[in-house]
Amino acid sequence: MQTLVLYRDVVRATGLARSLQLDGRARARNDARTVQEVSMRSSKSVGRITGLLLFVHLVAGLMLPYILLKPALAPPGFLANAAASSLQLRAAVLLLFMSGAITLAVAVTALPVFRRYSDRLALLLLALSAVNLALHAVENGTLLSMLSLSREYASSGSADATLFQALAVVVGSARKWAHFTHLLVVGTWIFALFTVLWRFALVPRPLAALGLLASLLQVTGVPLWAMLGHRPVTEMAMPLAPIYLAVAVWLMAQGFEEPQRPTSHSTSASASGPDAAGGSNPRT
Repeated sequence: MQTLVLYRDVVRATGLARSLQLDGRARARNDARTVQEVSMRSSKSVGRITGLLLFVHLVAGLMLPYILLKPALAPPGFLANAAASSLQLRAAVLLLFMSGAITLAVAVTALPVFRRYSDRLALLLLALSAVNLALHAVENGTLLSMLSLSREYASSGSADATLFQALAVVVGSARKWAHFTHLLVVGTWIFALFTVLWRFALVPRPLAALGLLASLLQVTGVPLWAMLGHRPVTEMAMPLAPIYLAVAVWLMAQGFEEPQRPTSHSTSASASGPDAAGGSNPRT
C-alpha cells in the first residue's frame, strides 16, 4: 500500500514538473514573439526617419547647394562673380554644413538597427559620415575664401589684376581638390549605406543593388577620374539621384524591411540557457 502511495506521489510530481516545463516554454515563446514584434515596430519607425533624412539630404544637401553655387562659379569665374552672388554662396555653405550633419544623423539614427546585423558595417558608416562632415567644413572654408578674394578684387577696381588672377588660381585649385575629396568620401558613404541595405535585405534587394551600381559609377566617373587627371564624367553620376530618391521614398513609406527571425530558434535558445543563445548572434 505504501508503495502504491509513493508511486502515485512520484507520478504527480513528474506531471507537475512537465506541466511547469511546458508552461515555461510557452511563456518563452510568447516573450520571443513579443520582443520580435516590438523590434519590428521599432525598425519600421527608424527606417521611416532614415528615409526622411535621406530625402532631405538629396534635395537640400546634394542638389540645392550646387544650384546656388552656379552663378558664382559660372564663366568668367568666381573672381568676377562671387562678390555679386555672396548671398547665394553663403546659403550654399550653410546647406553644405547641413548636408554633412544629415549623413551623421542617418548613421546615428540607423545604428541600433544596423548593429543587429553587423557592428563593423554600422561603425564604418558612422566613421565615414564623421569624415564627410569634416570634409564639408574644409570645402566650405575654401568657398568662403573664394568669396573674400572676389570681394577684394571688386573693391580694388581691377587694380593689380595679375596678382588677383594668380591668387584665384591657387584658391580655386584648393576648392577643386577639396570638393573632389569630399565627393569621394560621400560617394563611399552612400556605397556603404547601400551595402548594408542590400546585404541584410532592409529594402528590396534589386533597389539596393541598383544603388550599389549607381554609387560605384559616381565614385569612379567623377572624383576618382578627376584625381587621375581626367575630365570628370558627370553623366556617370546622374543615375544615382533617382535611385537615391526611390530608396528614400520607399523607406518613408515602408520603413526597414527587416527579415523575421524564426521564433522557434529564439525559444530553444532561451530554454537552453546562455550557452545556446550565444551561438545565435547574427552580427558580423
